[in-house]
Amino acid sequence: MNLDAPDTRSRLEAFLRAAAGADAVHIRKLYRLSGGAVQENWAVDADMTAGTHPGPHQWVLRTNATARVEASLKRGEEFEILHVAHQHSLHAPEPLWLCRDTAVTGREFFIMQRLPGIASGHRVTREVALVPDPARLAADLAENLARLHEITPPLPRLAFLATMHARDNVAHYRRYLDQLPAPFPALEWGLRWCEVNAPAHEETTFIHRDYRTGNYLVHKGRLAGVLDWEFAAFGNPLEDVGWIFAKCWRFAGKAKPAGGIAEPADFLKPYERASGRTVTPEALVYWQVMAHIRWAVIALQQAHRHLSGEERSLELALTGRIVPELEHEIVALTKN
Repeated sequence: MNLDAPDTRSRLEAFLRAAAGADAVHIRKLYRLSGGAVQENWAVDADMTAGTHPGPHQWVLRTNATARVEASLKRGEEFEILHVAHQHSLHAPEPLWLCRDTAVTGREFFIMQRLPGIASGHRVTREVALVPDPARLAADLAENLARLHEITPPLPRLAFLATMHARDNVAHYRRYLDQLPAPFPALEWGLRWCEVNAPAHEETTFIHRDYRTGNYLVHKGRLAGVLDWEFAAFGNPLEDVGWIFAKCWRFAGKAKPAGGIAEPADFLKPYERASGRTVTPEALVYWQVMAHIRWAVIALQQAHRHLSGEERSLELALTGRIVPELEHEIVALTKN
């Protein structure tokens, strides 16, 4: 989808003018941002005259990709999540305006604040200049996650969210694998291991479900904002901890378990201190196994988007090729 066509840009300016009660809106730049394998993000540089947001601005327009991943929330739902995140002082972009009228750009979208910083996982885990104090960044992430996990149901504004605990995840991923024509025995092994070793009792909090390196912005070595809230749910808070520790999200920092940037204690100690929870070694392994199974399922779904012809993309095709690496890690984590 190309939003930078003159007629689309004109409709977008009209929407922004009405949403902000402005006298005039002029979009100076409009271009697609890199990243965002599930949704599309577009940079919007605009000048607004009068209204609620007068002056020059740098925003992000977030809209649906051509083909949808089953577990991804709708843009209106993600917009509500960002409102709740801001109400609880979490590091996240401020949501500004939601547009459900598909006549504007062809798809539902919302406008949010554009935060400073670098999100690229390959750069954050490799370039020392970006993260001169890894322990400090790990503590930022841990403390922010602890605040996120203070949000608990019931929450009327997020009534649309599913509740997913360990055995719910197992059943959900198993149903998906059962529909595929090809077998994935290592993933089935991992699911059975997770089923047998599932925690007897689970806490229920708001969880991000994609809290990892590559989905947060680093600015001047510190956490500037967490992105991509489209998989959020209610569930076990340790799922988020296992996700950021999963080897598949360490990029260039494979030897640094905490997101590829730091040592385990750099993240776990501030998280435990801020949240009042204890993350046992057994729980950390359990949720890393679940993380690799979940990412494998998503990778298969991404590959299907390409193979089905819904959205031809080399990136989506290659994502499906990482499944053997994920299977290897599942077996390695469960062999004892």
